[in-house]
Amino acid sequence: MRVTSWVLVVLTASIATTPDLAAQTREPYVTPRSLEEMSGKQGVLETDLGTIVIDLLPELAPNHVGLFMELAESGEYDGTTFHRMVKHGIIQGGDPLTKDPSQTDVYGRGGLGLVGAEIGDERHTRGTVSAVLIPGQTDSGGMQFFICVVEQPTLDGQHTIWARVSEGMDVVVKISETPVDADGKALDRVAVRSVTVRDRPPPEPTPFSDEAVPDERLAAYRAVLETDAGEIEIDFYPDRAPNHVRNFLRLAAAGVFDEMAFHRIAKGFVIQTGHLPTRREPLTERQQSFVQQLEPEFGDTPHVAGVVSMAHGDDPASASTSFFICTDVAEELDGKYTAFGVVVAGMDVVRAIEDTPTTNERPDRRVEISRVRVVER
Repeated sequence: MRVTSWVLVVLTASIATTPDLAAQTREPYVTPRSLEEMSGKQGVLETDLGTIVIDLLPELAPNHVGLFMELAESGEYDGTTFHRMVKHGIIQGGDPLTKDPSQTDVYGRGGLGLVGAEIGDERHTRGTVSAVLIPGQTDSGGMQFFICVVEQPTLDGQHTIWARVSEGMDVVVKISETPVDADGKALDRVAVRSVTVRDRPPPEPTPFSDEAVPDERLAAYRAVLETDAGEIEIDFYPDRAPNHVRNFLRLAAAGVFDEMAFHRIAKGFVIQTGHLPTRREPLTERQQSFVQQLEPEFGDTPHVAGVVSMAHGDDPASASTSFFICTDVAEELDGKYTAFGVVVAGMDVVRAIEDTPTTNERPDRRVEISRVRVVER
């Protein structure tokens, strides 16, 4: 709740109490574009820290979307910066005054008072793109916008939501980590290099969907873990744990395991990886969409050296991304954890990882999976 309350203060403080007087006399912008013209569109923001793609929502806020499209097509956003942020809370941009590095004192005052409010029932969840307002003036939206890094329920019903991030939340998070001064203004420039509008592409096919790869074909695939110590090759048991095999292959194909570390090494027992916080970069929205909890598929596969099995918490149905490789017989795990694969090459690499010095089963140095390749055998 502290972050949410702070965001409200930041949004208010970022808008000067002496906004552009000319803006106050303008008629509110009304888009000449039809809903059909604006539907199925995305905005692509190329920033200094990466690309952010937003799905435009004209059915919620046609005039805000129409204004954004017009300004983007005329290059008005190009060269602006994200000038205010709360770490892991919110980022704010779109002010045309931020194009001038010498005008930092007035950042937050520009591009407002252009469009009337279009507030509905949508909620400010992660990835929401919403209109910045002049304090106390509901109909004062314009060029400026903010993106929620996390849910901000106290903003619901107060600001116009006109888009949502569909790709690049990892970039949004990075931008939110920009150093700020005591007033929340960015100390480093994070520029929007360009903004373009495009048709929303068709959704990418889900890797290893039931339709594309039936259960009987899953055994044809092998995963190759490229680690700091060498390669580990894993074959699968789809006849024993089809859902776990499909889940692992899907996550691997989507790059979820890339740049993760082995976070637990229990000598004579297991080496374990797949823990999301060990990943160097946050998951993309697409990658995150594939993370799910799995119902157990316990069987009679013994947990012996080389067997690959899914980790879970107290709830046996809480397995999602974390998995382990047995380095010895561990019969106490039989019937309690889902074994879904086996190392067919690279047990010497497994042993080398197991030999990593540890403190309370935590490796003293990082041992990383650079990527996981999925190949057909």
